[in-house]
Amino acid sequence: MTIITVNVPTLKKVKNTLIGSPTAKVSLARDEELIATIVNCVNNPHLQLADEPQSSRDDIRIEAAHVIASLSYGGSAALRTLMRVNAPDAFLFAISRIRSTEPPALKAAITRAFRAMAAALADTVGPSQWGLRTNNFDMRNDAKITLDYIFQSAALDVLLPLLCDPNPQVIISAAQFVASAVRTQAHRAAVSEWLPPSERTKEIKGKRGWEKPGVTKSPSRQGGWVVRVLTSLLHRNNAKLQEAALSALASLAKDNQSVALTLARAPPEGGATLSTVLSLCKLRFVDLQLAACICATNVIRSAHPGHTSTTDHAAALSVMYVVNRLIASDSETPQTRTKACFTLFSLVSDDKELCKLAYDRGSLSKLASLVKAITPLERSVEWEEDEPESISRLREAALTTVAAISLFDDDIRCEVTGTLKLIPAIQVSLSHQHLGVRYAACQCVRAISRSVAVLRTNIVDTGLGMSVYQLFQKQNEDRRITYAASAVICNLVNDCSPLRPLLLERGVLERLVELLHSGDAGLRLNALWAIKNLLYKGSSGLKRKVMDAVKWPELVNLLTDIDPETQEQAFHVLRHIADGPEDVELIFQEMGKDVLLNCLARAMESDHDDVLLQAVCVLANIANSLSHQGAILSSARILENLRSCLFDAKVEVRRPAVSCVLELVRANPRSHKELHDAGIDSTLRHICEYSGGGISVSPTRRFLAGAHMGLEDDWEVKEKAKEALHWLERNAEVDMSI
Repeated sequence: MTIITVNVPTLKKVKNTLIGSPTAKVSLARDEELIATIVNCVNNPHLQLADEPQSSRDDIRIEAAHVIASLSYGGSAALRTLMRVNAPDAFLFAISRIRSTEPPALKAAITRAFRAMAAALADTVGPSQWGLRTNNFDMRNDAKITLDYIFQSAALDVLLPLLCDPNPQVIISAAQFVASAVRTQAHRAAVSEWLPPSERTKEIKGKRGWEKPGVTKSPSRQGGWVVRVLTSLLHRNNAKLQEAALSALASLAKDNQSVALTLARAPPEGGATLSTVLSLCKLRFVDLQLAACICATNVIRSAHPGHTSTTDHAAALSVMYVVNRLIASDSETPQTRTKACFTLFSLVSDDKELCKLAYDRGSLSKLASLVKAITPLERSVEWEEDEPESISRLREAALTTVAAISLFDDDIRCEVTGTLKLIPAIQVSLSHQHLGVRYAACQCVRAISRSVAVLRTNIVDTGLGMSVYQLFQKQNEDRRITYAASAVICNLVNDCSPLRPLLLERGVLERLVELLHSGDAGLRLNALWAIKNLLYKGSSGLKRKVMDAVKWPELVNLLTDIDPETQEQAFHVLRHIADGPEDVELIFQEMGKDVLLNCLARAMESDHDDVLLQAVCVLANIANSLSHQGAILSSARILENLRSCLFDAKVEVRRPAVSCVLELVRANPRSHKELHDAGIDSTLRHICEYSGGGISVSPTRRFLAGAHMGLEDDWEVKEKAKEALHWLERNAEVDMSI
């Protein structure tokens, strides 16, 4: 449907057709000529209305912007057409050309439309802000190019000054642009470090030693210009403006310690911004409350990443109080409760103490009640086809948060399966049509299957484990679901799992090998992890069966893979194979001495502690095989690396290293010469006798953080070093007497 003459009534008719109608948006997206005409109106209305007054031209531009804003919510088809006609670039140009004499409504409409397009681009490129979304691989690269251009300095010079516009509607759209489009660390840094051109000049001058201003006057102080402006907006008496500013600050603080610390710490001249944010959590506007909770959550988790002891638990409790109330409220919309669930997830994810805190505050029971209330246990056509997407997304959010809270604590896992009786809802969700629901259900099973008690009872008795396995075996499943299911399989094939024999009968090994060759790094790593668990405490027959499927040359490739995580798991596989003399013999037969020792030597020289640890553990297992100790002793490179591990590695590495030496000297009296030549005897004396200062370290070694290099403080290492030294000196004396 191409319009020949564009006017205000026609554009309003198109706009009204689009509102609330996905079908109409898809239909319009097919009409590239019409969309190009509408986009062109934003910058060149005189082409359509040469004889009309300026006011009519402004109205045309406003209505054209409204149409494009509405179309931006039309999914991938609409976005593809908008990119094809260069709509984002056209609207950015329009914003740069707007004069102060033009109507405020014009600038607001164009800015709003640009924000909608930027958000659609970010949704396509990812990562998603609220749960899992369908991947659009065919247009992701083009969308990424466009989005990256928007975050270049030249484009930001046009967009970010809008945060100081006199019109609140323009400010809201500008803040919403930051909130919705900033998804990656690169874009986060581009915005948080941006300065207006005038202040940029001051910053450059300030770097000259004779002109350097004080910290309090630096343009980049207090988190940068954008953070300062957004923080000031929190004090405006406008709820929508405050909400947009909070959402923008949340996006900038996420995984950004410098911004988070700026917001968490009180400056000399006033209180901390975090205190202001927490006070906004208590206001009566629900959207404002949620935005404040999300902002506070990102500040709390990013200010001290990985340091639970420094987490602000009082602030976390304030957030939990608000989101718990929203989750439990039947009167709130599904969208509000979904955001509340995901906010709680972001707050507690991967933090054991915060998970326990949420559990103690009743979060888990509220989530369980919500899941059971919206999840029919009997599958039906109506549930599969007619369930509103908002309910599916709510179930995804609730299950995702249940999984996060139950990840660490056995008592909490047992609560999920016992008192709260969530297994039926989780099980039926594994086959739900909504991608995010299946993914979240897998995450729940992964969390609860970490409990041995649950693994041996509920997961087997209810058939939940086999339900996940069926999902894992699906060839046409979304790879993210397969990845989540493969993480569950890692637990289901453990030595304590009753399902291990059954899964082997049903072809789990063949599927794992298939994933090893899938080309997907995440799937390959999980498959390797599952194979490692499958081998743990396995019989020699099982080990041969596994390696017949995996193939020894493939294992060698994995041992030397460029990815350290893959190397670590591959050496862990080798470690589990080499836990008996017969199995060590198998390794030497299949890999050959030279290949094996070369792989071990390279790994022992790795910059990655986890790779080093597994390699040393493999070496210690080999040392337990008397017939193969000679291979270790014949390699000067291995012995030199072993000596370095004894004095220059973390205690987790020193323990298997000293055990390896002890086994070599105890079982092999003639080993003292090779060990002496490698300097291992003197290193053992240092461990036993040294009482201060620092041991000279090879400049090629890299364990500067957490390195030993001093008095041995681990009892196990010290005692085994004493015993090894005793055997070494005894063997030397015996050898001399002979």
